[in-house]
Amino acid sequence: MSETAMWLLLAAVVILIVFASVLYKRKFSVREIATIGVMAALSLVAYLFFRIPFYGGSSFHLGNTFTALTALLLDGVSGGLAGAIGLALADILAGDPGYAVTTFILKFLIGITCGAVAHKVFRLKSQKTDDKKGIYLVKVIASAGSGLLLNVFTDPFLGYFRNVYIFGQEYTVAQALTKIAGGVTFVNSVVSTVCAVILYLALRPVLARALPENQR
Repeated sequence: MSETAMWLLLAAVVILIVFASVLYKRKFSVREIATIGVMAALSLVAYLFFRIPFYGGSSFHLGNTFTALTALLLDGVSGGLAGAIGLALADILAGDPGYAVTTFILKFLIGITCGAVAHKVFRLKSQKTDDKKGIYLVKVIASAGSGLLLNVFTDPFLGYFRNVYIFGQEYTVAQALTKIAGGVTFVNSVVSTVCAVILYLALRPVLARALPENQR
């Protein structure tokens, strides 16, 4: 697939997600837009400057931390957009535009999943951080880990089809790279979950004190 086609596909994915947000009447406040922008920038920095590359395009990085963190602090759509924008842009700046499309999709899925578990299942925003700390901590870990655990399966799966049908790799090579990607993604997910939980537990009380109840 040509580079032009890759850019068009990425644009189509972005437009589709934005359209879905509008369709579901998702409106963003100025504070949310600013937060998404900051988290996208942090995702980009965490990828470009704190990255350990592995053979075949896989890499250890902490960019996913801010996808999950944004989803916990705001909601799934916001988390998905922060990670998708920041890390797709990071792929492009790192000279890997071919990865940007799948990165955008995968990071959006992380955010949506974390947000759904955090706010639809556990309703973290309505709970006080000092209520039953052990149970609350388990809920935060489960929320952050849900999307990142999903990524352990979706990243290698989608990466395999990208490598075969977009990059034109041989099946045996793609299978080998998929195994490497699965192991690296698992380590990424565990470390990113720990970091996201620590940052959330530190930031949530500060935001709770700084913002009116209807804006938390």
